[in-house]
Amino acid sequence: MAQEIYAGTSGWAYAGWKPEFYPKEVRSKDFLNYYVTQLNSVEVNFTFRSLLKAKTAESWLANTPPGFVFTFKAHQAITHFRRLRDTDEIVKKFFATLEPFWEAKKIGAILIQLPHNMKSDAPLLEGFLAGLPKGARYAVEFRNASWLNDGVYDVLKKRNAAICVTEGEAELTTPDIVTADFSYYRFRRETYTTKRIQQLAEQFTAAPFSPVFSYFKHEETPEGALNAVKLMNTLATAREQRTA
Repeated sequence: MAQEIYAGTSGWAYAGWKPEFYPKEVRSKDFLNYYVTQLNSVEVNFTFRSLLKAKTAESWLANTPPGFVFTFKAHQAITHFRRLRDTDEIVKKFFATLEPFWEAKKIGAILIQLPHNMKSDAPLLEGFLAGLPKGARYAVEFRNASWLNDGVYDVLKKRNAAICVTEGEAELTTPDIVTADFSYYRFRRETYTTKRIQQLAEQFTAAPFSPVFSYFKHEETPEGALNAVKLMNTLATAREQRTA
């Protein structure tokens, strides 16, 4: 099976990535134009705090090529304020702002990041997932260890929602298990060795499902972006070797 493997970072608008990632002559307004020449997806954290405006959506779509996909983090009103309860209205508003991306076929997944202090409630999670719009890929990031249990995993499998596999330091590190027909990874550590990048490339290439979404930590320093590029290059080299 031909694998769809997406690699990127959690955001792109960081001047501190110059000159290691962004060449010094690239202006900030052109960061996205350059980003898409190196990576094939981005995780948009902007939508966690603000609903996307139509003009912004139009700009982002115009500056990205076919095959590039955006993953959007669900608004905090859904996950942190309402805590998955009575969310119908805000969910409707949130998805309405993403409509241009659906039409352009440039949405990868929706990330549902739960608060640190929100403890496990499998029935609540199931009811929430059941009420979401159909046809989208949903990944759930747990930040409280109480969620890491078989009952919750069964809910994810029932609703074909991926557990967000988080590899962190300050963040909760979650098990790498399969709960959906796609997978979702957030790599939050400061350092990734060449050997680890190679391991990830091999793992993603051998995955029995597709697509695979992987996003490295965004910071003012460019390490996350450079690690994502290393992963993309390693995957490209592996494909070339297989077809040689």
